[in-house]
Amino acid sequence: MTEHAADDPPRPATGPDSGTPRPGPRGAGPLGPGAPGAGAPGPGPPGAGRPGAGRPGAGDRRAPWPPPRGGRDRRLVEDARLQLLDLISSGALRPGDRLGTERELAARLSVSRSTLRQVLAVLAQAGTVRRVPGRAGGTFVAHTKVDRDLSVIVGLPEYLRRQGFVAGTQVLSATIAAASELTAAHLALPAGGLVLDIVRIRLADGIPISLERVQLPAEIFPGLLEMPLGGSIYELLDTSYGIRPEDVVEHLEVVDASAEEASLLGVSAGTPLLAITRTSSTADGTPFEFSQDLFRADRTRVTFRTKADRAQIVRRAASERVADLRPAADP
Repeated sequence: MTEHAADDPPRPATGPDSGTPRPGPRGAGPLGPGAPGAGAPGPGPPGAGRPGAGRPGAGDRRAPWPPPRGGRDRRLVEDARLQLLDLISSGALRPGDRLGTERELAARLSVSRSTLRQVLAVLAQAGTVRRVPGRAGGTFVAHTKVDRDLSVIVGLPEYLRRQGFVAGTQVLSATIAAASELTAAHLALPAGGLVLDIVRIRLADGIPISLERVQLPAEIFPGLLEMPLGGSIYELLDTSYGIRPEDVVEHLEVVDASAEEASLLGVSAGTPLLAITRTSSTADGTPFEFSQDLFRADRTRVTFRTKADRAQIVRRAASERVADLRPAADP
């Protein structure tokens, strides 16, 4: 359908694409020597999501959106939005696919280009699509983000399964090596103590989500490298050695992907990554894990849950005086 004079003029997008903001000191990098985020849609008009969808994303029809003027325009935008969501949820358009030019997509949905711009603004605000500026850019189907909850101690495969993803792992290397000074300090080992050094890529629905390096004291876990390492290390340590994390300290920062890390994660060099450095200890305080995880920032959202400790909330005493240093007003 061609443009009609009755259509409203193009409107600017009402919300930008969402983005989510190497663990500690890199040393030899997370690969070791010799080794080869828009948040969830907010509440909006009630609508049926894609059947069986357990996570926010392309099939979620509850996208918040400012209603356009006029009942007819509102219906056009909503109908086109649902058509586009159906194309995504059916697999006709997959995460990472380019939607095509405005003219092509408007013809496909049988709407004007001004209506299409409103639809894309709504879906970009909801995180269903992402817009990339520039000649080589365009509008793409967004990847659903993995929610990494740092307040819960559980292996990444279990995180992925709970959110409806298909978890996968590629083991890049599994060796015994001398601990670096940094690793020895975190694991309370003597300088040069031996550690099991395991490097893996984690996949969500077949797409790389994180690059992780876990180091464990070799003396505590004999024979571990002969076991299957594609699942949860925590489950393996619990069932085979009776060791589980009771106290975990994690640090989060944003780093730029090196060329090697970018190649493994399928991003461009210099792309921001979420780096999580983790030290895990047993109930008696013995450290047994030092890990460095790099998560793709475009595929990951980090959640923190905090409960206030009332005993440490100090209220200002009723007798406390507040000094007012403002000059007195002239009479």
